[in-house]
Order: sequence, then structure tokens, then C-alpha cells
Amino acid sequence: MKKTSTRLADGRELIYYDVRDDAVRDAVDRRPLERTVTTSEIRRDPLLGDRVAIASHRQGRTYHPPADECPLCPSAGERLSEIPDSAYDVVVFENRFPSLAGDSGRCEVVCFTSDHDTSFADLTEEQAGLVLDAWTDRTAELSHLDSVEQVFCFENRGAEIGVTLGHPHGQIYAYPFTTPRTALMLRSLAEHKVQTGGRNLFADVVDKELAEGTRVVLEGEHWVAFVPYAAHWPYEVHLYPKRRVPDLLALDDAARTEFPQVYLELLKRFDRIFGEGEPPTPYIAAWHQAPFGTLEEFDGVTRDDFALHLELFTVRRTSGKLKFLAGSESGMSVFINDVPPEAAAERLREVASK
Repeated sequence: MKKTSTRLADGRELIYYDVRDDAVRDAVDRRPLERTVTTSEIRRDPLLGDRVAIASHRQGRTYHPPADECPLCPSAGERLSEIPDSAYDVVVFENRFPSLAGDSGRCEVVCFTSDHDTSFADLTEEQAGLVLDAWTDRTAELSHLDSVEQVFCFENRGAEIGVTLGHPHGQIYAYPFTTPRTALMLRSLAEHKVQTGGRNLFADVVDKELAEGTRVVLEGEHWVAFVPYAAHWPYEVHLYPKRRVPDLLALDDAARTEFPQVYLELLKRFDRIFGEGEPPTPYIAAWHQAPFGTLEEFDGVTRDDFALHLELFTVRRTSGKLKFLAGSESGMSVFINDVPPEAAAERLREVASK
């Protein structure tokens, strides 16, 4: 992998990740951009303890542009985009309309390929491996920023999810705090450790799924994917490396090599869930990594107790119907799932590649 860092016309950082070591990236951003001004602010909810990002500048962000005006495609002639070069493998750049900025963290965009009319599932194993390298490198770099406590790599796909740019891409949020969802996991981890005399909750969950087998979707030598026992979403899969590690940085070479095979197969199965002729399945793919800040508030828990994993889920519950977060889910955070996890796992095994 070759990494080349440059700057866009407004001063934002852009990084090319290339498969070939001899790739040359010297294109200059020719757009007449003024320096980006952001108004991101983190506020704490005194009742729930949650943090909320107030980012009014995002009201003006790019919204469903036509394909020939996509800001994530390479620049071509006088059609200038966020990527100055005429082609690329993987690109990461600072978001022009970030939810988090400055002392409030950082937001980056990850373009998986220069091909507008494709998706992550269409990447080759080499291309998917390069994306994994980019996620890992950005996690390492962002973790060193004073304002960053947790790094979150994720992909939203599909208009049903709220995606406003059709180009295959994801994002990285670098939070200045430990997110509420991760804090819940850490509290459960601490409680389980006390109640079981030191056992690891993540290890016990994975071991139970492997032993029962009914919810296991896909198993490799180094990774296992299963529908969780209490799945929140109609079709939801959690992907774990079998050797527990706290973050992407700690994956060994064997796990990194096998990941593209396993993950690409999972994404292909997601697109087959609802049968032939259905539009691509909308989904969210989210990496959960241990925070880089102190864990003192979670008694007896260290970073090494956390388990890196990816959660992949769709809001589509059946053909032509979406799972909306209504009163119970949005108002009280109590999910109601119409699809039994065992049935979801069975369906995901049925649509395996031949």
C-alpha cells in the first residue's frame, strides 16, 4: 500500500491509498474554494448523559446530486470534484460539512472506489483489503489527536438509510468522548467480569453462538458472523475475529487476509435476502472499537477486554417494507423485531454464494 497526503483548495486534508507502490498523486485541486467554516458544538443531555452534536452548517450540504455532478467521482477535465486526480483506488478526506470538527472531533469521508456505479460488495478482495488498510491507518492517526477519544468507521448505503450521495463511500467519526452505545457495552462488560469471577462477556457471547450454531451465518478460520440472540433489526449480523482484539490495529495478518473474503460474502448475501429483482439492500455497517481514552469509570475493565467487531444491519424487513423506528424504539429505546433471529440466520445461510 502507498499512502499520499495532500491538501484541497480550502485546506482540508486528502489522502490517497494505492495498491501500487509506484502510483504518483500530484494533481492539484483547482476549485476556487474558501476555507471551510464550521459551527460544531457538543452539548450534554443532563437527563440521559448523552452528548449531542449541534452542527447547523450541515444544512447546506450536497443533497442527491445527479451522477454527472457527483463530488466523490474523480475530477475529469473541467468537471472538478473533491478528488483532484482522474482516477483513484481508495481516498480519504476531511468532510466539507462535518458533524464534528476542531475541539469537537473530526469527520472524514472514505471513498471505496472511483467507480460510481458499483458498491462495496462488487470490490475485489484486493480492493476490500485496501479499504481495511485505510480504516486501520486512519484509526491509528486519529487516535493520536488530543481531541479524539473514540474512532468509528462505518458505511451507510441506500436512500432508505438517509444517504445523500450515491457513490460507494463510508465515513469515519472521531469522537471527543466515549459514545453512549460503547459505554453501555463497557458497563455490561464490567458487570459480567464481576459476576463470573473474571470471565469476558464478548468471549462468552461468541463461544455461545458457536456452540449453539443456530444463528451462525458464516464461519471462517479467523472470523465468525452470526445473528445476535436479541437482534434489534430484521436482518442483523455481527462479525467477530475469533482472536479477540480491541481494535483494527491489533488484527494479525491472518485475520486481515481472510477479512475481505468473509465480508464480501456477507454483503453479497444481504443483497440476496429478498429475492431476485429486488433493489440493493440498504444497510449500515459499523465497526466497534475500544475507546482510546481512559476507562476508569468502568471498574476493572481495560482496552484489552473489549472486542473489535462489525455490526451489519438493514432497515428493510421484507420486500417493499421498511422497519421504522416508531414510538417504542424512538421514544423508549425498546426495539420490537418482526423477524426471529434464528429465521434471519437461516435465510442468510440459504442465500450463500454457490
